[in-house]
Amino acid sequence: MSSRRADSVREALEQMIVTGDLVNGERLDETSLSEQFGCSRTPLREAFQSLAASGLLELVPHRGAFVRHPDLGEMIEMFEVMAELEAFCGRLAARRVTTQDLADLCKTVTACEDAAARNDSDRYYAENEKFHHLLYKASGNGFLADQAKQLHRRLKPFRRLQLRVRGRLQQSLSEHRIILNALEQGSEDDVAAALRTHVAVQGGKFNDLMASYKNFHLTGT
Repeated sequence: MSSRRADSVREALEQMIVTGDLVNGERLDETSLSEQFGCSRTPLREAFQSLAASGLLELVPHRGAFVRHPDLGEMIEMFEVMAELEAFCGRLAARRVTTQDLADLCKTVTACEDAAARNDSDRYYAENEKFHHLLYKASGNGFLADQAKQLHRRLKPFRRLQLRVRGRLQQSLSEHRIILNALEQGSEDDVAAALRTHVAVQGGKFNDLMASYKNFHLTGT
Protein backbone atom coordinates (compact mmCIF):
# COMPACT_ATOMS: atom_id res chain seq x y z
CA MET A 1 0.00 0.00 0.00
CA SER A 2 2.83 2.39 0.93
CA SER A 3 4.52 1.79 -2.43
CA ARG A 4 1.31 2.50 -4.38
CA ARG A 5 0.70 5.63 -2.33
CA ALA A 6 4.27 6.78 -2.97
CA ASP A 7 3.73 6.23 -6.70
CA SER A 8 0.58 8.36 -6.76
CA VAL A 9 2.30 11.13 -4.77
CA ARG A 10 5.32 10.98 -7.09
CA GLU A 11 3.11 11.29 -10.18
CA ALA A 12 1.28 14.27 -8.69
CA LEU A 13 4.52 16.03 -7.75
CA GLU A 14 6.04 15.16 -11.12
CA GLN A 15 3.11 16.82 -12.88
CA MET A 16 3.38 19.91 -10.65
CA ILE A 17 7.07 20.24 -11.48
CA VAL A 18 6.72 19.67 -15.21
CA THR A 19 3.85 22.13 -15.59
CA GLY A 20 5.66 24.78 -13.56
CA ASP A 21 3.33 24.77 -10.54
CA LEU A 22 6.46 24.15 -8.47
CA VAL A 23 9.18 26.59 -9.49
CA ASN A 24 12.84 25.88 -10.01
CA GLY A 25 14.77 25.95 -6.72
CA GLU A 26 11.64 25.82 -4.54
CA ARG A 27 12.05 23.95 -1.27
CA LEU A 28 9.32 21.36 -0.71
CA ASP A 29 7.62 21.52 2.67
CA GLU A 30 6.94 18.00 3.95
CA THR A 31 4.29 19.08 6.43
CA SER A 32 2.13 21.00 3.95
CA LEU A 33 2.54 18.35 1.25
CA SER A 34 1.56 15.59 3.69
CA GLU A 35 -1.60 17.51 4.45
CA GLN A 36 -2.26 18.26 0.78
CA PHE A 37 -1.96 14.60 -0.27
CA GLY A 38 -3.46 13.17 2.92
CA CYS A 39 -0.51 10.89 3.55
CA SER A 40 2.23 10.31 6.09
CA ARG A 41 5.79 11.41 5.45
CA THR A 42 6.92 7.88 4.57
CA PRO A 43 5.34 7.69 1.06
CA LEU A 44 6.21 11.36 0.57
CA ARG A 45 9.89 10.69 1.23
CA GLU A 46 9.78 7.63 -1.02
CA ALA A 47 8.37 9.88 -3.76
CA PHE A 48 11.17 12.40 -3.10
CA GLN A 49 13.79 9.67 -3.55
CA SER A 50 12.23 8.58 -6.85
CA LEU A 51 12.03 12.15 -8.16
CA ALA A 52 15.63 12.78 -7.12
CA ALA A 53 16.67 9.69 -9.10
CA SER A 54 14.91 11.10 -12.17
CA GLY A 55 16.65 14.46 -11.71
CA LEU A 56 13.57 16.52 -10.83
CA LEU A 57 14.51 17.04 -7.20
CA GLU A 58 17.77 17.70 -5.40
CA LEU A 59 18.00 16.25 -1.89
CA VAL A 60 20.31 18.37 0.26
CA PRO A 61 21.33 16.84 3.62
CA HIS A 62 19.88 18.72 6.62
CA ARG A 63 18.14 21.19 4.30
CA GLY A 64 15.49 19.22 2.44
CA ALA A 65 14.22 18.62 -1.10
CA PHE A 66 14.52 21.31 -3.77
CA VAL A 67 12.84 21.41 -7.18
CA ARG A 68 15.24 21.07 -10.09
CA HIS A 69 14.06 21.92 -13.60
CA PRO A 70 16.46 20.26 -16.05
CA ASP A 71 18.34 22.59 -18.34
CA LEU A 72 16.91 22.57 -21.86
CA GLY A 73 20.19 21.40 -23.37
CA GLU A 74 20.47 18.59 -20.84
CA MET A 75 16.96 17.38 -21.65
CA ILE A 76 17.61 17.34 -25.41
CA GLU A 77 20.87 15.46 -24.86
CA MET A 78 19.03 12.82 -22.84
CA PHE A 79 16.48 12.37 -25.63
CA GLU A 80 19.33 11.97 -28.15
CA VAL A 81 20.91 9.20 -26.08
CA MET A 82 17.51 7.57 -25.43
CA ALA A 83 16.82 7.42 -29.18
CA GLU A 84 20.10 5.61 -29.82
CA LEU A 85 19.63 3.21 -26.88
CA GLU A 86 16.17 2.27 -28.11
CA ALA A 87 17.42 1.89 -31.69
CA PHE A 88 20.11 -0.50 -30.44
CA CYS A 89 17.54 -2.44 -28.39
CA GLY A 90 15.37 -2.68 -31.49
CA ARG A 91 18.23 -3.86 -33.69
CA LEU A 92 19.01 -6.71 -31.27
CA ALA A 93 15.33 -7.51 -30.74
CA ALA A 94 14.82 -7.91 -34.49
CA ARG A 95 17.26 -10.86 -34.30
CA ARG A 96 16.22 -12.27 -30.94
CA VAL A 97 12.51 -11.56 -30.43
CA THR A 98 10.42 -14.62 -29.53
CA THR A 99 6.88 -15.51 -30.52
CA GLN A 100 5.78 -14.74 -26.95
CA ASP A 101 7.55 -11.37 -27.04
CA LEU A 102 5.68 -10.46 -30.23
CA ALA A 103 2.37 -11.57 -28.73
CA ASP A 104 2.98 -9.44 -25.61
CA LEU A 105 3.99 -6.44 -27.71
CA CYS A 106 0.87 -6.86 -29.83
CA LYS A 107 -1.29 -6.83 -26.68
CA THR A 108 0.20 -3.51 -25.57
CA VAL A 109 -0.41 -1.97 -29.00
CA THR A 110 -4.05 -3.08 -28.78
CA ALA A 111 -4.30 -1.56 -25.30
CA CYS A 112 -2.73 1.65 -26.61
CA GLU A 113 -5.33 1.73 -29.41
CA ASP A 114 -8.12 1.55 -26.84
CA ALA A 115 -6.56 4.31 -24.71
CA ALA A 116 -6.02 6.52 -27.76
CA ALA A 117 -9.66 6.02 -28.84
CA ARG A 118 -10.69 7.30 -25.40
CA ASN A 119 -8.08 10.09 -25.56
CA ASP A 120 -6.78 8.82 -22.21
CA SER A 121 -3.15 9.99 -22.22
CA ASP A 122 -2.40 8.61 -18.75
CA ARG A 123 -3.54 5.09 -19.60
CA TYR A 124 -1.86 5.36 -22.98
CA TYR A 125 1.43 6.23 -21.30
CA ALA A 126 1.17 3.23 -18.95
CA GLU A 127 0.67 0.87 -21.91
CA ASN A 128 3.31 2.73 -23.91
CA GLU A 129 5.77 2.16 -21.07
CA LYS A 130 4.99 -1.58 -21.14
CA PHE A 131 5.64 -1.62 -24.89
CA HIS A 132 9.08 -0.09 -24.51
CA HIS A 133 10.06 -2.26 -21.54
CA LEU A 134 9.03 -5.38 -23.47
CA LEU A 135 11.19 -4.18 -26.34
CA TYR A 136 14.18 -3.76 -24.01
CA LYS A 137 13.63 -7.31 -22.73
CA ALA A 138 13.36 -8.65 -26.27
CA SER A 139 16.85 -7.30 -27.00
CA GLY A 140 18.20 -10.21 -24.98
CA ASN A 141 20.85 -7.95 -23.43
CA GLY A 142 20.17 -7.41 -19.73
CA PHE A 143 22.77 -4.67 -19.27
CA LEU A 144 21.44 -2.68 -22.22
CA ALA A 145 17.87 -3.16 -20.97
CA ASP A 146 18.81 -1.82 -17.51
CA GLN A 147 20.49 1.26 -18.99
CA ALA A 148 17.50 1.94 -21.23
CA LYS A 149 15.10 1.60 -18.29
CA GLN A 150 17.11 4.03 -16.16
CA LEU A 151 17.12 6.75 -18.82
CA HIS A 152 13.49 6.01 -19.68
CA ARG A 153 12.66 6.67 -16.01
CA ARG A 154 14.48 10.02 -16.07
CA LEU A 155 12.64 11.13 -19.20
CA LYS A 156 9.25 9.82 -18.07
CA PRO A 157 7.70 13.20 -17.11
CA PHE A 158 8.70 14.74 -20.44
CA ARG A 159 7.52 11.78 -22.50
CA ARG A 160 4.20 11.99 -20.65
CA LEU A 161 4.11 15.71 -21.41
CA GLN A 162 4.57 14.99 -25.13
CA LEU A 163 1.49 12.78 -25.16
CA ARG A 164 -0.67 15.72 -24.12
CA VAL A 165 0.17 17.54 -27.35
CA ARG A 166 -2.79 17.53 -29.75
CA GLY A 167 -2.58 14.59 -32.16
CA ARG A 168 0.47 13.00 -30.52
CA LEU A 169 -1.41 9.92 -29.22
CA GLN A 170 -2.43 8.88 -32.72
CA GLN A 171 1.04 9.66 -34.09
CA SER A 172 2.68 7.60 -31.36
CA LEU A 173 0.28 4.72 -31.97
CA SER A 174 1.04 4.76 -35.70
CA GLU A 175 4.75 4.61 -34.89
CA HIS A 176 4.18 1.64 -32.56
CA ARG A 177 2.51 -0.25 -35.41
CA ILE A 178 5.46 0.47 -37.71
CA ILE A 179 7.91 -0.76 -35.05
CA LEU A 180 5.89 -3.92 -34.42
CA ASN A 181 5.59 -4.66 -38.13
CA ALA A 182 9.35 -4.24 -38.62
CA LEU A 183 10.00 -6.58 -35.69
CA GLU A 184 7.68 -9.19 -37.19
CA GLN A 185 9.60 -8.89 -40.47
CA GLY A 186 12.94 -9.19 -38.65
CA SER A 187 14.32 -6.06 -40.31
CA GLU A 188 17.06 -4.70 -38.02
CA ASP A 189 17.56 -1.46 -39.97
CA ASP A 190 13.83 -0.71 -40.17
CA VAL A 191 13.25 -1.37 -36.46
CA ALA A 192 16.22 0.79 -35.45
CA ALA A 193 15.17 3.64 -37.77
CA ALA A 194 11.55 3.50 -36.59
CA LEU A 195 12.54 3.63 -32.93
CA ARG A 196 15.00 6.45 -33.49
CA THR A 197 12.26 8.50 -35.18
CA HIS A 198 9.75 7.54 -32.47
CA VAL A 199 11.93 8.73 -29.58
CA ALA A 200 14.07 11.54 -30.98
CA VAL A 201 12.90 15.09 -30.32
CA GLN A 202 13.24 16.89 -33.62
CA GLY A 203 11.23 18.94 -36.07
CA GLY A 204 7.60 19.39 -35.05
CA LYS A 205 8.02 17.23 -31.93
CA PHE A 206 10.81 19.54 -30.74
CA ASN A 207 8.63 22.62 -31.20
CA ASP A 208 5.67 20.98 -29.47
CA LEU A 209 7.76 19.89 -26.50
CA MET A 210 9.28 23.34 -26.16
CA ALA A 211 5.80 24.90 -26.21
CA SER A 212 4.71 22.53 -23.43
CA TYR A 213 7.89 23.31 -21.53
CA LYS A 214 7.41 27.09 -21.68
CA ASN A 215 6.42 27.44 -18.02
CA PHE A 216 9.77 26.13 -16.88
CA HIS A 217 12.26 28.56 -15.38
CA LEU A 218 15.24 27.45 -17.45
CA THR A 219 18.76 28.13 -16.23
CA GLY A 220 22.11 27.65 -17.84
CA THR A 221 24.71 25.15 -16.64
